[in-house]
Amino acid sequence: MTQELSLQQGEQLLTGWGRTAPSLAQVVPCTSTAEVQEAVRTAGPRGVLVRGLGRSYGDAAQSGGARVLDLQSINSIDYDAEAGLVTAGAGASLDAVMRTIVPLGAFVPVTPGTRMITVGGAIGADVHGKNHHVDGTFGAHVRQLSLVDGNGELRELNPDDSTSAQFWTTIGGMGLTGAMTSACFDVIPIETSRMSVDTKRVDDLEEVMAHMVTGDSRYRYTVAWIDTVSASGRGIITSGDHASLDQLSDKQRSTALAFAPKALASAPNLFPPGLLNKLTVKAFNEAWFRRAPLDRADEIQSIGAFFHPLDGVQNWNRVYGPGGFLQYQFVVPDSASELVRVALDRLRGISAPSFLTVLKRFGEANPAPLSFPKTGWTLAADVPAGLPGLGTVLDELDDLVADAGGRLYLAKDSRQSPQMFARTYPRLGEWQKIRDELDPRGVFTSDLARRLSI
Repeated sequence: MTQELSLQQGEQLLTGWGRTAPSLAQVVPCTSTAEVQEAVRTAGPRGVLVRGLGRSYGDAAQSGGARVLDLQSINSIDYDAEAGLVTAGAGASLDAVMRTIVPLGAFVPVTPGTRMITVGGAIGADVHGKNHHVDGTFGAHVRQLSLVDGNGELRELNPDDSTSAQFWTTIGGMGLTGAMTSACFDVIPIETSRMSVDTKRVDDLEEVMAHMVTGDSRYRYTVAWIDTVSASGRGIITSGDHASLDQLSDKQRSTALAFAPKALASAPNLFPPGLLNKLTVKAFNEAWFRRAPLDRADEIQSIGAFFHPLDGVQNWNRVYGPGGFLQYQFVVPDSASELVRVALDRLRGISAPSFLTVLKRFGEANPAPLSFPKTGWTLAADVPAGLPGLGTVLDELDDLVADAGGRLYLAKDSRQSPQMFARTYPRLGEWQKIRDELDPRGVFTSDLARRLSI
């Protein structure tokens, strides 16, 4: 598509990680807070938006016709070991943060399924990981952040003083309250760069969920891979915590805090349409399920293998072909746990080929009005965007999720309606009021914001 366009200097056709709904924007690299302030003050009628590494799946980090600010050069990382705090530029990646602090005996408080997101993106999307039931979201660990508001003024926000309302509006605010330039957050002390992991292969969904409930108090990190092709909803549960020094072998202890993960392969630029279908995914899922141990305890794994297996394949999103894909992720309370089964059945009913479907437990919500997690279950499934019947099924699931008091994750969303969004985020009006105080000119916007009428 880019070859068909005559692009002006700095113009780029941007998409999310799902590679759908591209839009053209003027991408402006910024190397300092002063440059960010100037870009905001001189914003045109389509406004500005900050973009990190482009790992939001839908249209959250793109804004057609706007000035999109690339802050990857604002990437300083300072670790205060005594205080257990990292202060980092908003453009620093979690990968870079981990490479800095893991060898020094610390780990980020929360990581999603990829290290390839920026600190600003982690806060703007209020990312969660396998430890939400214990540690909450990334935003819950932020102690202070610097934000360029809609007037180009630099604000210092934190959760404990008169700026707390602005702080929590920015956490999970999808970059729509201002341009974050730096943040300070706490870390988890670790003895090693290894994980002690328990793996259990389970034959049906109800048993998977029962094991996960009992594991809430036993494990810091837990996730289940679910076989969407199988009618039973069978799955593989992996749970664990950071390995202690005495859990390592003598050989492993010599490199106890080593951390230098590498991508092992790169997906080719072009995959033929239809490569992922019911038959190929069924074969993959069968092999994946059978290769997992029936019940294994205390296996020592690397951080990358446990948290970020897909980071081992660069550009893995290409496997869905030129039509791209979407991730449908919802949360529902424990009282509506049956919707996990319903969603899997509905997707299987249209032969949705998903080899990446994960189930996690959430703990309590934080004070951020647009933060996604709340106590209960979250299911996330990747499916090809052009699958026949997909839109109808997802619209039906939206209604069921909303009726149950659940919602969809903005960082993954690419197709929910404004009505669905307003219905499932009841504090939207509160968020909009404070957003307007931070951005009275309406400078910060995105394709997602326009789509959802935020």
